[in-house]
Amino acid sequence: MRFQKFWHLGLGVAIFTIGFPVIIVAQEAGSSPSLVEQSNAPAMTEKEQKRNQESLQRELEGAYRQWLQNDVGYIITGEEKDVFKKLANDEEREQFIEQFWLRRDPDPESGDNEYKEEHYRRIAYTNEHFASGIPGWKTDRGRLYIMYGPPDEIEAHPTGGHYNRPLEEGGGSTSTYPFEKWRYRYIEGVGQNLEIEFVDPTMTGEYRLTIDASEKDALLYVPGAGLSTMEAMGLSDKTDRFNRTDGTHLPKRTIDTAPGAGYASMNNSEFDRLALWANIQKPPNVKFKDLEELVTTNIRFSVLPFQVRADYVKITDDTVLTGITVSLKNKDMSFQDLGGIQNAVVNIFGRVTTLTRRVVQTFEDTVTLNVPATLLGQTLEQPSIYWKSIPLRPGLYRLSLALKDVNSGDVGTLDFRIDVPQYIEDQLATSSLILADQIEKVPTKNVGLGQFVIGGSKVRPAVMEAFKQEQKLGIYMQVYNLKPDESGFRPAGTIEYTMVKDGQTVMQFSEEAAKVPEASPSQVIVEKMMALNTLQPGKYKLHVKVTDQVTQDTVSSSADFAIQ
Repeated sequence: MRFQKFWHLGLGVAIFTIGFPVIIVAQEAGSSPSLVEQSNAPAMTEKEQKRNQESLQRELEGAYRQWLQNDVGYIITGEEKDVFKKLANDEEREQFIEQFWLRRDPDPESGDNEYKEEHYRRIAYTNEHFASGIPGWKTDRGRLYIMYGPPDEIEAHPTGGHYNRPLEEGGGSTSTYPFEKWRYRYIEGVGQNLEIEFVDPTMTGEYRLTIDASEKDALLYVPGAGLSTMEAMGLSDKTDRFNRTDGTHLPKRTIDTAPGAGYASMNNSEFDRLALWANIQKPPNVKFKDLEELVTTNIRFSVLPFQVRADYVKITDDTVLTGITVSLKNKDMSFQDLGGIQNAVVNIFGRVTTLTRRVVQTFEDTVTLNVPATLLGQTLEQPSIYWKSIPLRPGLYRLSLALKDVNSGDVGTLDFRIDVPQYIEDQLATSSLILADQIEKVPTKNVGLGQFVIGGSKVRPAVMEAFKQEQKLGIYMQVYNLKPDESGFRPAGTIEYTMVKDGQTVMQFSEEAAKVPEASPSQVIVEKMMALNTLQPGKYKLHVKVTDQVTQDTVSSSADFAIQ
């Protein structure tokens, strides 16, 4: 089946705005006009949305949940996590994961992602060195190591024992539990000259992050033992430690009269210590500023949902017309009242690149939707359809789409792979099987021009793949390279149509390729509009099989759709 479809939240190869009943298109100089049309295809009901959400929760129980919670739990941002949980299927999750690592890749042009490799190396290191009844990556030391890498310096006291306090901790000597101090010269977004302490008060090897340097003091609750300098001199009492209001049990210091409250000289206040505690547990900043804008956009694509599909139609043996169709629900757009007219504006930006990131085509459009206030309710129940055709050579491409609602600021983005098929000379093949809600001939002067125009026909794909019983199901497909019959002018082939519901065939018929209007051995264009009023609501699959009567070669395509 030569098409791709994505249920997503953002398009980025064009800037568009959808209008009903008046459409105004604003364009950059030199850009070609583009239109957006309203579709009568039914929107998804609340019951269907709830069912989809329940299905989503079940899907997340597997490997993707493990990736989210275990693999990247410490480095994924809250916004990214929210977006990931809202993705509808595994295909979108795979795209998200690919983009997650790509936006953190220090050298996208290289074949390896050094950030990803280092991340999993850190996980392996923590599991080997920090495990203590639980995997090392789950420990406090493991978390910081995974997030920020190895510290610049480690002061380790693996057995505890005798300890001379530094002056900033009150001086004197005591006995401690095992503890470690990690020092970082600089952590972006956190600070510089950082000293982070871990204590093992249970003597089990599980070191816990602390912001109270007194937690390592094994003699803290022993009267008269482990005294500080001032306590030994009689200038303060050990019980004063438990009357502090800064969250610590440190003794008074001799270096000043203010309560000592930190394990590093730069963290002398409770607020400093709490800020450090909060900052070191936030996901690390994405380090590569040239990707920052892309990251910000990508993690917000869920706020403006839309559905996208790609179809492929042969132009020549080495050129394929790639049709990108976008469906946006009008109710997801923001309208502003302009003198009794409800106005919505959506911008679309798009870019097609090769897998080596060479830009093939960039385009942008602006579409404005103006609706009389009396018709707004009716308009909100309809989706709007946008179409962009791009001639491409066979191969793999990346299509990056970004869509922005100008009134609300909501953004939708999507990157996905386009797999343009190779059509081999004299080999039986077909275009994408396109299910459409509209197929009609266009005037001769408009052949090959305008929205949804393929050759001499206007074909508007039903991106939602949902039809009402009173609608007609449009079937569009091109067949290439059938062998000629005895006359040498007509194609010798048959086209079989089979419609299946719940595993049962509900409709089946066939036709001779030679009887299709304007058919030739090199190309047969199938265009049909089928009434659906005799079919019951439900989910269906349409199979189309083409057989060459001379060589007996066959090729098949199929497409799912629903009747509501």
